[in-house]
Amino acid sequence: MKTSTTAFALLTATALVAAILTTRWTGIAGATDPENLSQAVVLRDRDAGVVALGAQVYASECGACHGDNLQGQPDWRVPGDDGLRPAPPHDATGHTWHHDGDALFRLTKYGLAEIIGDPDFATGMPAYEDVLSDEEIIAVLSYIKSTWPGEIRAQHDALEKRQ
Repeated sequence: MKTSTTAFALLTATALVAAILTTRWTGIAGATDPENLSQAVVLRDRDAGVVALGAQVYASECGACHGDNLQGQPDWRVPGDDGLRPAPPHDATGHTWHHDGDALFRLTKYGLAEIIGDPDFATGMPAYEDVLSDEEIIAVLSYIKSTWPGEIRAQHDALEKRQ
């Protein structure tokens, strides 16, 4: 059983990386306006108004799963009995900061199933396209980034400059 759990976790992680890399260069097929594909999302973690809005939206839409302190759920790397992975942390202990703002935005807005082109892909993370505005999604991601230590924020800034 442990082998199948490990294999599932590896496949899920591989699919996520492939999805992020695919959207980084090609966008989401059929899900975005082609005119906007060249406009990468950049987070605004130093804008107090954006961060304040993001904190409010995070508390109402994200905190129940990802934790009030961005700590995620226990054993977030291991699928549960339902086959779904628990919500990961968005603090410095997680992997959120390894992805540029554009990839994070697309994953949040459209969901992983849409990004990888598999509508049957099972995930506990809903798509927020019909729930939050683009500005609210950017605000949440900006809030999350604003909580990271300076060194991690600097690494993420460098990552975003390469978009």
